[in-house]
Amino acid sequence: MSKSPLLDIRALSRDYVSHSLVGASHSTRALDEVSLAVDGGEIVGIVGESGCGKSTLARLVAALDRPTSGHVLFDGDDLFSLRPKDLTRKRENFQMVFQDPFGSLDPRQKVERIVAEPLHVLARRPSRAEIREKVAEMLESVGLQAAHAGRYPHEFSGGQRQRIAIARALITEPKLVIADEAVSALDLSVQAQVLNLLMDLREKRGVSFLFITHNLAVVDCIADRVGVMYRGRLVETGPAHNVFERPFHPYTRVLAEAEPSIERFGRPTASERSPPPLGSAEAGGCTFRNRCPLAMPRCAAERPELRTIAPGRQAACHRAEDMGAEDIAGNGN
Repeated sequence: MSKSPLLDIRALSRDYVSHSLVGASHSTRALDEVSLAVDGGEIVGIVGESGCGKSTLARLVAALDRPTSGHVLFDGDDLFSLRPKDLTRKRENFQMVFQDPFGSLDPRQKVERIVAEPLHVLARRPSRAEIREKVAEMLESVGLQAAHAGRYPHEFSGGQRQRIAIARALITEPKLVIADEAVSALDLSVQAQVLNLLMDLREKRGVSFLFITHNLAVVDCIADRVGVMYRGRLVETGPAHNVFERPFHPYTRVLAEAEPSIERFGRPTASERSPPPLGSAEAGGCTFRNRCPLAMPRCAAERPELRTIAPGRQAACHRAEDMGAEDIAGNGN
């Protein structure tokens, strides 16, 4: 009997409704029936262009927003079926690290109070002495000093602030951390330090991560598996390195080719054709077909569903097998 995943996302959708000045309403689907699982101790990356629904997914998994339909099961419990009090208690087991290390920390509070904030959701609130000891332990675990607890956020660099945010997320000893573009605002050298820290925390504490970013190199570096999103849908999943080395979806190839490379400097790619805005795609077809070099008449008539192409690999493309065969031929395997 297989063990249940720590996080089980099932057919998750989120619609946003906007209203015009004349009273007309328009619904936009930001997330479209996304299903994904994260096992204990696993790092799963989510990649895609801006506006593809990555941050919406992060907010729903963290229960900061409610889905239009679908379920988020954490440790077997449906988060959106829990009573508010029970959900608050459940939050000690999953925490979130936000993108902006400058905006996610209250500038009026000292680091000790910022890092200790999640402890207030615990069933048994620690004493003041226990809180100080726990904060000191967390700061040291992320490469800072216990003495930093008495300082304010403006006294730290961007990388140090993100370490403070990570310490805050870890202080309840969660099983899952949702990192939404947690390193994108940092310099490359600081990014490497924070990524190494996250991998160390996974090894030492067994923490699982849902790591959301637009940077494929970062995901390839730290993630066990990856989900590629396009316009609210998952279009490919599988082991991170395998997906980027041998994509089964044309959009994944577009993302890989768009990564900075001296060999491709100045060469235009398919990614330079911007995706249409959310909600503008024709019903029933593949949303990527207008940018896809492999598009065929079937792509306009039938929306491809995410299906298994190879062991551990899924793709939502009618020509996924052709993509795989093309890569094999190109690599001479």
